[in-house]
Amino acid sequence: MATPKNQSVLKAFRMLQGFHGPDEWLTSCELSRRANLPEASGYRLIQTLEQIGAVVRGPKGRYRPGMLLVSLSHNVAIGDLLREASHKIITDLAHRLDLTIHIGLLEGGMVTYIAKVCTPTSLSPHTRLGSQLEAYCSGLGKVLLAALPQDQLDSFIMDGDLVALTPYTITDRTVLRAELQKVRARGYAMDDREIRADMRCLAVPIHDADGRVVAAMSATDHAERMVESRQTEVCNALQEASRALEYKVFPPSPPVRPPVTACLSSAHEIPFAAHG
Repeated sequence: MATPKNQSVLKAFRMLQGFHGPDEWLTSCELSRRANLPEASGYRLIQTLEQIGAVVRGPKGRYRPGMLLVSLSHNVAIGDLLREASHKIITDLAHRLDLTIHIGLLEGGMVTYIAKVCTPTSLSPHTRLGSQLEAYCSGLGKVLLAALPQDQLDSFIMDGDLVALTPYTITDRTVLRAELQKVRARGYAMDDREIRADMRCLAVPIHDADGRVVAAMSATDHAERMVESRQTEVCNALQEASRALEYKVFPPSPPVRPPVTACLSSAHEIPFAAHG
């Protein structure tokens, strides 16, 4: 039998399940009716849900699902999908180039590792799945930060502490902002001995079907091995692997063929549907 506290959780979820879509705006009364709850109880629940960001209050006292639920469900789904779908791709890449490959997401201003493959002879940082790393000094983080809307990026740069982990770590906000602009322009990022003085890391974005950056993929090596010619080879290989993963997780929709016309202007013309 459910305890009173569990009943409150169940009622809250029934309220949230009252939304039929992420863009639907409903009053507290409408949500209460859909959840089969008294209006007073529903109103108290919706106030709590608003406080934690599970719903957002809009015009005329109407509510819609909030970013808390959207971001949590999005990150969980994307993380699981990318981890499972990427295994063969990043394993092949790691062994082909003798590198350590990571995939990460941006969560709360930090990079969360969701996949890692290394070889017996590659440089393997002390990272594990689910662990987090500062974004400003990592290749993965720079790619993910560079993709943020400008207001969110400004907030990150102004509010966060930029601590020097090595003599090469970028700690000047103006320099970091310029570095992220370069990342946007060239489509990849580099951790140039900023986390460890003996390590360099290249990273590229992973896009969803709408072109939004949802994650990043990186390759890590000893600093002395990651010379300029090696960087070009690794960056090209990363971008190829990223595109393969994007195609696997977010396959493009098949093209819609125009309708075949019923009449032909010439007996020698062939209907469009007969081609290919």
